[in-house]
Amino acid sequence: MDKLRIDKWLWSARFYKTRTLAAEEIGKGRVEVNGQEAKPAREVKVGDTVSVRRESVTRTVVVRGVSNTRGPAPVAQQLYEETAESLQAREEAARQRRFAKEPALSIEHGRPTKRGRRELDEAQRGWGDRWSASLDDE
Repeated sequence: MDKLRIDKWLWSARFYKTRTLAAEEIGKGRVEVNGQEAKPAREVKVGDTVSVRRESVTRTVVVRGVSNTRGPAPVAQQLYEETAESLQAREEAARQRRFAKEPALSIEHGRPTKRGRRELDEAQRGWGDRWSASLDDE
C-alpha cells in the first residue's frame, strides 16, 4: 500500500480520535495537502506535506509512512515527521499561552464572590435607615 485517504491517515496517525472527526475538520478547510485544501477522499503518499490547523496552531508534517490501522502512539508517530518551523511555532504558542493573563481576571461584572458578597453586606449594614447615600443635615 503506497497511498491512503487523508481522513484515514489522520486517524491512523492519531491526529483525530475518529475518522468522522477527521472528515469534519477536512470539510471545514483545516487540513491542507501540499499547500492545497483537501477533501476527505484525497490520497496521501510518502513525501507529501500535510498541514493540520487545531486550536490556532498549525502543525506541518511530512508523511513518512501510510497505515490503514490505528496502532499505539509510538507506532503512529513513525508515520510522520514534523517540520522544524512547525515545532518552533508550537513552542512559541505554548510559551505565549503560559505567559498570558488569566481569563477570569478580565471579568468585571457578574455574580460576586463569597468575599465580595461579604463586603457588600458589610457596606449595606452601615447605611442604616437612610433613603440615600448622601449625609442628611439635621
